[in-house]
This record gives sequence, structure tokens and C-alpha cells, in this order.
Amino acid sequence: LSAAVSFDPTLMEFEYYIFILYSQVLKAEYFSPWKGEQQMFKLDIGWPKTPEHFTGQTFCVAVDSLHGLVYVGQQGDNVPKILVFSEEGHFLHSWNDTVEMPHGIFVWNTAIGSSVWITDVGTGKYGHTVKQYSPLGKLMQVLGTPGNAGSSLIPLQFDQPAEIFVDETGEIYVVDGDGGMNNRLLKLSDDYKEIWLTGTNGSGIGQFRIPHSVTVDAFGRVWVADRGNKRIQVFDKVTGEWLGSWSGCFSEDGPYSVRFTADYKYLIVAQLNINRLAILAAPPVGSIGDCVMVHSVQLADETKPHLVDVNMRSGAVYVAEIGAQQVQKYVPL
Repeated sequence: LSAAVSFDPTLMEFEYYIFILYSQVLKAEYFSPWKGEQQMFKLDIGWPKTPEHFTGQTFCVAVDSLHGLVYVGQQGDNVPKILVFSEEGHFLHSWNDTVEMPHGIFVWNTAIGSSVWITDVGTGKYGHTVKQYSPLGKLMQVLGTPGNAGSSLIPLQFDQPAEIFVDETGEIYVVDGDGGMNNRLLKLSDDYKEIWLTGTNGSGIGQFRIPHSVTVDAFGRVWVADRGNKRIQVFDKVTGEWLGSWSGCFSEDGPYSVRFTADYKYLIVAQLNINRLAILAAPPVGSIGDCVMVHSVQLADETKPHLVDVNMRSGAVYVAEIGAQQVQKYVPL
């Protein structure tokens, strides 16, 4: 060691050096499988079967892994707002009622059925809300006051809520908002009561500038794409305590979307302005550590990947691209 570096052998500095050395070994292990031409995913050029059904800007996509369905939310005038496809890419149906500008979408499955949660960033009579629908589009629940942008002082008053994630217990995580007055992460119980709320506008620890996407891992941690601050922030699922942040992978462009692969080994992050999907190594337990990019998928210019979702059964990744006005499917190799 002394031949490689000169240091004062105090205990603290020795431990720090060992940490740095260990980090480099980990990075080498992470990176080594992806050298050369080996890829993690390939584009499914046959999905969907009828792409002409995409007639607006495709902002979001959600996978019902249990029933083999894919929901797409699109914005635009005189276009169907929610499209439903089979897992194989066949168009099934669409619905439009009480949806103004879908931004984020999530499918929640229970033992008795499934439902579709949508964040609506519209400014008309349906906007500034988080809504629950049946798979066929029947409105079941509205959170927020339709048509009224809200203050961060009131938990269930949203201003352009960006995305929602519902875990297996029915607890709800909402990032609010997509450029509005609120910059916060909110956790609700399965009966829509506030459990905890964190975040204000800013760049400090636990603050946000456009919290844009949220997901939960298998180890009790909540991951938020803090888009404007070009970082991912991580929080304890139970308490809302801040656990750490990643910024090293986002110098070129902030994260727009966060979703885990089916095995929770990797985090897939969409970066809209550089048309890229970044695949990051996910820490299993303990410290968040530093961001390590193990691979990336470079998309065509002006594709603009906005939000993604993962089929937790097959591992397929679906990417909603507002520039290309389409959703593309990538299958794991």
C-alpha cells in the first residue's frame, strides 16, 4: 500500500483509503461484464403491433404484470388519453373520461382486482389531482381538489403532481409537483391519510426542484428522481428519513424516471435531454454509497424518454417517449 500512495497512517485515514480502494474494486466488478459489445436489453421492434394508435405525446406507461396489460397515458387535443395494450403489443381499447393531462401512471394489483392510478397535471376542471380508475376507466377515487392548484401546507392539495407509486400494502407515494409551487414527497396510508410528508423547494438535503418520479425498492427505501437538482434522493420508507443521494451519474442531464429491474439489482433511469436510459447498480442493503452506472441504452435523437415502467414478471422495460410520440419495449437478454 505504501508503494501506491503516501499517507499519514492514522486510523481514520487508513480506513478512508481502504474505503476508496474497496469502492474501486466494486466499480471494476460492476463494469467488467459490460465492456465491449455486450448489451443488457434489446429493442422489441414488433411492439406495439399497431403504433398508429399513438396520436398524442406519450408521457407515461404502466405495466400490469399480473394480467399482461400495458397502459399508456398521452396528452394532446382530441386524442384518447389512456390506451391499453396487451403485453404482446395488441391494442385493446382506450378511455378518456375525467382525464385531462395524464403525467404519471401506475397499476396496483390486489387479491381482489387491479386499479390504475393517474396523476393529472391539467389546469382545467380535472387537473391537479391523483385519481384511481378501474381497468376499464371507471373513476373510483379522487385525491386533491379538481381544477385547483394547492399549497404545500395542505397534504392532499396538489399542484401538478408528477407521479405515484403504490406498494403491496396499499400505501401510496406521490411526488408533487411537475413545475408547480409544491416540491415534496408525500406518503399516504391505504385509506388516504398522511403518514409523512417531506420536501420544500431548494437544493439542500431533502429539498427538491421538480421531484419527477418515485419508486420503492425491496429493502424499505423510497427513491425519488429530483430532476431539477440532477440527483436521486433516497428516504426511509417507514419514517421518511433522508438516507442519501446520488448526483455523480447526472452531470449531463437530470433523472426523469426511476424504476427497478425485476430482480432489484439495477435502477433504470430515463434522461430526457440526452435521450438515454442509464442502468445503475442498486445497493442491496445498508449505505446508499455512490452512483455507479453499469450500462446505458442510447436512444435516437429527439426521442425524449420521459417515464418508464418494468414488467416485474418478464423483466421487460417500457419507455414512454414524448419526442418520438411512442412507447418502446426493451427485453432483457
